[in-house]
Amino acid sequence: MPDAYTVLWTQDTCRELRKEGRAGQRPPVAFSGVHQSLPAWSGARVGDEVYALHVKQCEVFVVSRMRIVDRERGDCCGAEPETWRDPAFPGHADWRMLGAGGCGADAVHVDATPVRFDQRIPGDLLPRLTWRNRRNQTRGLKYVVDGRLERFVSLQGFYRLTPESADELAELVGA
Repeated sequence: MPDAYTVLWTQDTCRELRKEGRAGQRPPVAFSGVHQSLPAWSGARVGDEVYALHVKQCEVFVVSRMRIVDRERGDCCGAEPETWRDPAFPGHADWRMLGAGGCGADAVHVDATPVRFDQRIPGDLLPRLTWRNRRNQTRGLKYVVDGRLERFVSLQGFYRLTPESADELAELVGA
């Protein structure tokens, strides 16, 4: 059975997506890295789903749901850089804001829903969302006050959702 994860897209990432007119478009790729600014999608496999989340004014939004289709560098990625000045993924220049230039970036090819900035996670759902680690320990969001996320630190990173929370997000995005 596939797993579901969340990844936080920063203000800068979402600002760049808006600026480049990517709202309404389906990203073909996202990027995994080795640095906190571009979290490693460790543990995720082909078929797993990843919910890209964004926090704005204490509200949490689902920007896109991405199903992983491939984790290998393909022809679509373009030529590998010969020097540090060369772009890492010239074939995905339109989606570079998703981390193409990140430290140790790897392309993760996805089948995604269109990018949007209006799919708010209802405040009553936030305290019910839970994630589980490799030891099967679960945790919820910290700093949820009156249905608002006061600090987004517990969303930073790449985390596996519990099946119940994955179902609730799938229902929200599918609605």
